[in-house]
Amino acid sequence: MFVSVALLILIQSAAVVPVTVTSRSPGVEVREFSDAELSCEFKTENDENPRIEWKKVDKDVSFVYFNNSFIGPFHGRAEIKGATVRLHKVTQKDAGKYRCEVTAPKDHVSLGEVNVTLTVLVPPQAPSCDVPSSALTGSLVQLRCRDHHSIPAAVYTWYKDNKPLAIKKPNATYTIDEKTGVLTFQKVSRADTGQYHCEAKNRVGPAKSCSGTHMQIDDLNVAAVISGVLLLALLLFLCAFGVFYAHRHGLFSQLSHTGHRGSQNAGYSLPPKEPQDFKHTQSFML
Repeated sequence: MFVSVALLILIQSAAVVPVTVTSRSPGVEVREFSDAELSCEFKTENDENPRIEWKKVDKDVSFVYFNNSFIGPFHGRAEIKGATVRLHKVTQKDAGKYRCEVTAPKDHVSLGEVNVTLTVLVPPQAPSCDVPSSALTGSLVQLRCRDHHSIPAAVYTWYKDNKPLAIKKPNATYTIDEKTGVLTFQKVSRADTGQYHCEAKNRVGPAKSCSGTHMQIDDLNVAAVISGVLLLALLLFLCAFGVFYAHRHGLFSQLSHTGHRGSQNAGYSLPPKEPQDFKHTQSFML
């Protein structure tokens, strides 16, 4: 009896096959402006017409395919076959994670889902390069190169006079970070004078370069610096001597006294006449 019950339970459990959802390509990589296929395959226990939905899962969840129709920006530029979706002419806005959901109400386990990640590849663009036109020997100098658009991120090669600079070179006076595109001279010398340009490349398309820029390295003119310092010191000495001489001979005191007297005279005026003087003058003239 016990064996019969156990066998019946085993048969019943074996018959319960929940809806299963899988993808042949959970990670999809395509070039920008080409088509992308988001694979979704399912098996159900009883339901022959399950509900299929696609969602884009970013910071927010939005519908791609719902109620047998494509939604929003996917309307008119996507098609579905079974549960597999094909997007036409994808751009960077289409990159991200998608979720295929299959709902089979007639199955014991009615919901199954699978995620598919879409990466949109972008070939290198002409990088922006920052090369100083001049510098002094012994100074720290950095040259920068950057392509902000390529996916995957580009790696960079620097050229001097159209010859590539080795990333790792014994006793080199420079260092290159091929991931950030920064070429650094800790102490630049006259031998580093030349025309520099940078090349960006990834595995998607042909490499792209910026235009070359000439960098001139000059020695610091020590004699001119010393002459300038001496001339400045001489001017400061002459100014100080002039102030001392003027103070020694009382020029500042004389100027102050003269200014004071001038201010007193400027405020002087004749006293007004008394009324009786005015009457006397009138009677005399009569």
